[in-house]
Parts: sequence; structure tokens; C-alpha cells
Amino acid sequence: MRTVAVLAGGLAATGLAFAPTAAAVSPGSATATYDCGSWGGGTATLAATQSGTAATVTVTSAVTTPIAVGADQINATLTMAKAGGGTRVFTGKKNPPLAGGGSVVIGPLSGTVASGDSLNSYFAGVALKMVIFGITVNCDAVTSQSPGPFVFS
Repeated sequence: MRTVAVLAGGLAATGLAFAPTAAAVSPGSATATYDCGSWGGGTATLAATQSGTAATVTVTSAVTTPIAVGADQINATLTMAKAGGGTRVFTGKKNPPLAGGGSVVIGPLSGTVASGDSLNSYFAGVALKMVIFGITVNCDAVTSQSPGPFVFS
């Protein structure tokens, strides 16, 4: 029995040595200003996480919803410009219940990243598209992210 326990412990330790390391994104959060046309605009906070090539971004926006919105009722697409060209897209239908007049919170929106990706929602095009009760709301980023773009490892 003792030999089996020692062998199992040794195999477990070996497995830990080969386990993948956790990836990190920096900064973990950033702000940017968005213009959503007749829906308003202002400063939004973006929070990013990463696990390998999978990443998520949650957006707490300056846009308010005129009526209450139930959980998981906003279909959203966040498009971010990649330094050096191209884009990365984060999508999802995740939101907490939102009270009428409250800030829109969306996410986590899921996407795929590569090591070294530097992503910013500021580019020529719609950065954030939300579909709420069949109504499309397009938001353009009018400032670069602060303190800077998300850099994935």
C-alpha cells in the first residue's frame, strides 16, 4: 500500500510540473468612451480575463436601458482592433437583470485570443453592437482604452 501511495504522489507531482501555466491579460480593466447614437453614450468599463486562448470581456456601459431587461436578454458583439491589423470578436448573450434607467452590463462575452494580442475597442467601425428586444444599438468607441489596450499572454 505504501508503495502505491508513494508512486501516486510522485505521478501527481510530475503531472503538476507539466500542467499549463495560467495566462494573464494586462491591464485587467480599462475604460473608453462610446457613442451609441440616440441611446446615449459616455464612459464604459471593460474587464478582461484569459485562460489559455479563451478570453472574456465584460462591459459596464454608460448606456442606460429605458425599461427593465431580464437576465440574458441582450445579444452582444464586441469587436476589438488588433495591433498590427485585423480584429478579434467577443460575443454572447449574457447580462444580469437590469432595472429601467440602469447602466447596461454585458458579459462575459467570449472570444479567442493569441499570445501577444494587443486589443483595443477604438477603431473605425462599430465597437459594440447590442440587440435588445429586437432593437439594434450600435456603439462606436470615440476614445482609446485607458490605461491602454488589453495585452494577452
